Amino acid sequence: MIRWGIIGTGRIARSFAEALRGNGSVLGAVASRSLEKAEKFAEEFGFEKAYGSYEELANDDSLNIVYIATPMSAHYENTLLCLNSGRNVLCEKSIALNCTQAEKMFAAAHEKGLFLMEAMWMKFRPTFLKVKQWVDEGRIGKVQFIKADFNNFVPYDKDDRLFKAECGGGALLDLSVYPLTFATSLLGEPVNISSHAHIGRDGVDLSNEITLEFEGGAFAATTSGFEVQNRNNAVISGDKGSILLGDWFFCSAECTLYDLDGNAVEERVFPPEINGYEYEIREAERCLANGLKESPLVPTESTMRVMAIMDRCREMWGMKFPQEG
Repeated sequence: MIRWGIIGTGRIARSFAEALRGNGSVLGAVASRSLEKAEKFAEEFGFEKAYGSYEELANDDSLNIVYIATPMSAHYENTLLCLNSGRNVLCEKSIALNCTQAEKMFAAAHEKGLFLMEAMWMKFRPTFLKVKQWVDEGRIGKVQFIKADFNNFVPYDKDDRLFKAECGGGALLDLSVYPLTFATSLLGEPVNISSHAHIGRDGVDLSNEITLEFEGGAFAATTSGFEVQNRNNAVISGDKGSILLGDWFFCSAECTLYDLDGNAVEERVFPPEINGYEYEIREAERCLANGLKESPLVPTESTMRVMAIMDRCREMWGMKFPQEG
């Protein structure tokens, strides 16, 4: 059996633990900087052990894999801690602050023969897999345009990690990573990137727009931010039809295939079995059981491609994190 550890006890860690429990996975240990928080979390979800430091969990030889659920600014340090202690890692998105950090993380995993994957839960969900199948089968012909948005209104709070540069804040790493991953998963490497952002008082992007151009003339347009609330659906347009993913496209249960006249040809609904995180859990467990060091669904190459796009966007905006000097 694959034994899981979790570093972090925040909102996303709770969702992940719920999925682990519902999936029947082995809940080995949880760690927080506060032993009291770790013990409370362990009692609520049924973890066997609770640690008051990340180092203790990383050194627990009974664990096969650790899920990193800390703020993005800590992913690099926490992941290397676990890899250097011999643990396989599933790290929450965005996997790092920049390409330099991500490259070092993947290099460490490769050197030690360990599994490392970004927890891009969208790519494991049945809705996304069905959409990709339709595209790969040519159901909408040649893809010409992709629109994907992720705008979620968040009132400004100087203490919220989303607005703190030192925590890896801003819409880009938190939200834009989804539409960028979506577009590049279907169209590959962009040949041109253009982008603008509204940089707030704390030095992070509050809203941004990114346009990607691909070989052959296809485009993808994305918007992301904390300043407005949108429906956040996604559309893939081809020369023979289109595909619509429902609201909150990255976790939508619904997708519809249309012909060129706008008639629905096929509609599919995939309600999550637990809360949607179960699919990435099962894929990580499948990879470990089969001795794989990365998943074909979220390979290193695809993660690095998106990290490079985000680095380029920040370069255009003149936005740096304090850790980058």
